[in-house]
Amino acid sequence: MARPTSPIDSAIGSRNLLRTCPLCEAVCGLELTLDADDRVTAVRGDKQDPFSTGFLCPKGASFGRLDSDPDRLTAPMIRDRGSDTWRTASWDEAFDLIAERIPAIKSAHGNQAVALYLGNPNAHTVAGTLYAPAVIRALGTKNLFSASTADQMPKQLACGLLFGDPLAVPVPDLDRTGYLLMLGANPLESNGSVCTAPDFPGRLRALRERGGRLVVVDPRRTRTAAVADEHLFIRPGADAYLLFGIVHTLFAEGLTDIAVAANGVDQVRAAAADFPPDLVAERTGVPADTVRRLARELAAAPTAAVYARIGTCTAEFGTLTQWLVDVLNALTGNLDRPGGVMFATAAARGIVRTKPFRPGRWRSRVRQLPEAMGELPVATLVDEITTPGEGQVRALITVAGNPVLSAPSGPRLDKAFAGLEFMVSVDRYLNETTRHADVILPPPRPVQSPHYDFALLQFAVRNYARYSPPLVQLGAQPSEAAVYVRLGAAVSGQPHNPTADFDPLAAFDEFVIADTLQRAGFVQRRPDLLGTTTTEQRLDLMLRLGPYGAWNGGELSLQTLLDNPHGIDLGPLRPRLPGILRTASGKVELAPEVLLADIGRLRAGSAAAPADLVLIGRRHLRSNNSWMHNMDRLVGGTNRCTLQIHPDDIARLGLGDHAIVKSAAGSLTVPLEPTETIMPGVVSLPHGWGHAGSAQQVAAANPGVNANTLTDDSVLDIPSGNAVFNGIPVSLSPV
Repeated sequence: MARPTSPIDSAIGSRNLLRTCPLCEAVCGLELTLDADDRVTAVRGDKQDPFSTGFLCPKGASFGRLDSDPDRLTAPMIRDRGSDTWRTASWDEAFDLIAERIPAIKSAHGNQAVALYLGNPNAHTVAGTLYAPAVIRALGTKNLFSASTADQMPKQLACGLLFGDPLAVPVPDLDRTGYLLMLGANPLESNGSVCTAPDFPGRLRALRERGGRLVVVDPRRTRTAAVADEHLFIRPGADAYLLFGIVHTLFAEGLTDIAVAANGVDQVRAAAADFPPDLVAERTGVPADTVRRLARELAAAPTAAVYARIGTCTAEFGTLTQWLVDVLNALTGNLDRPGGVMFATAAARGIVRTKPFRPGRWRSRVRQLPEAMGELPVATLVDEITTPGEGQVRALITVAGNPVLSAPSGPRLDKAFAGLEFMVSVDRYLNETTRHADVILPPPRPVQSPHYDFALLQFAVRNYARYSPPLVQLGAQPSEAAVYVRLGAAVSGQPHNPTADFDPLAAFDEFVIADTLQRAGFVQRRPDLLGTTTTEQRLDLMLRLGPYGAWNGGELSLQTLLDNPHGIDLGPLRPRLPGILRTASGKVELAPEVLLADIGRLRAGSAAAPADLVLIGRRHLRSNNSWMHNMDRLVGGTNRCTLQIHPDDIARLGLGDHAIVKSAAGSLTVPLEPTETIMPGVVSLPHGWGHAGSAQQVAAANPGVNANTLTDDSVLDIPSGNAVFNGIPVSLSPV
């Protein structure tokens, strides 16, 4: 078997090595300097990366700080039962305890008594993509939760219903579009989301420099809105009304130009009839003439794209909004069109869906909320833990997540986790969630792990591939993949101890490789695969089977990526319809029944009086949810936990420097940040803070408050079960 070259092989003294940044969705290339002790001493953008071309944000520049964080756990931790005392343990002792407790709980109460929560960083790791299924299958539970239902599930549900596959998500063809309408997105802070685009700011500048137009719709004049040709304030949660008003105008003025085979056009026209621009204006605050003008501009632009993100997903009508985004793209002829919205062609092929997507295959025990993509809404996790009865969750495994800070009704979860019979966390930190665990299993340093963006390159604005081998040897620390596989073995009661004769990780990978080869038609022989580990062999297999692969008419393999460590440009996005569709009809289904049924809720909302004051979230360029507040370089400046509020509201309510914010769920005392960049009647609090008493030194010194004290886990986007973080009615009073 050929052995790939690796930067480890020639690592002598201080050296420069290449790596993909794993800290957000932009997949930027990094050039790292490591000293003789394997510490990262400098970080630069990789100018030879064909996708990111040297772009570097403050998060990427702090990669070395994260990698060597002194608060990072380096060995398993066990909390002795009935105490708050932690002690370091060996890996064998930690897995032995898990193998003793989890199978016993499953035996006594059934598989549903154990739940699994997967946090956002899982999408940024090889292990999270390839090996989380080992834990899921071993548990055999339907109580699977993740950060997806506090983030992008409305988009994936809408795409699953429109295209038959929730992973078929069209993204703006940023480099070729002439008109971009953006709602609830702030890529100058987030670097892009469900739209993988390194140097998003540069791509927006290029759009305007070539004569294009950028229109941003947002309750705040964000950094992105500030560089747009036009910024429109909108009442939080009203995006679906605005989009329906644009759809109404397209039909009323004969401006539709559908270029793809689609069903449901007449149903969409009938639904839009109830949302004329004059009614929409009352609900959104966007003038009726502006609504009509947006429709005409979208229809007239040679190329145009509509893009909406987390501000619209985490709202009461998140799925309807995401559906209407692509309805608009289809009605204007911009779906699957260069310069419109298009589907990436990811290089590494996983399991290809053959049947149409079907949500709601099972429901949660307590609130009967529907499953989507194999998981239940995280907003009901607390119900499953605290409600007695058959199937009650008694044990929990969290992987790279901090739901006490990132999920709705955080204080309820905090209390519920304290009452679990047993809890395991795979995490690099002792944080607000993992402090409740009985066992914490830390992954290796980022530089000790391989990196390939399986998930994020499915949403890239240009086809691209790059692989980063481990830069530093593991030593006694097991790989992140091995931690997952050994955890899966432990929770199922199987032998979990690696020996000279049996390696659980290799055995798991060999099974997956054999199964994949058989499905691909390699029945008689097992072809040689490249890689020094079975993980690399799996990547080689997926690349060879992929659309550019050596077994699919192309040349791509693991060796190709090793020979091109800066990454490979695979070309601009290209049309993929109807081939990508998995609908029963073989057409785009513009009017799914489940979404048409939810329009009644939207009609009823149009008659309701808007709340006097509502809360929205806020992105920070130097932060990513709750897990980057322990680096001094990233905390401070604009990255602060303050409540942004319009000066007129401060005067109207008689407030000072601080205020008490109350919602139906709870209350907080917060410092105020007066700014005219936010519309009156709206206040904004960033997400992921609340580190008082944390074991992380920098985070504890800059604690902020937990915004999810104010969110209500009973309020959801109905079709997807997604949590609602934007448009929360609140009241303010002086301290």
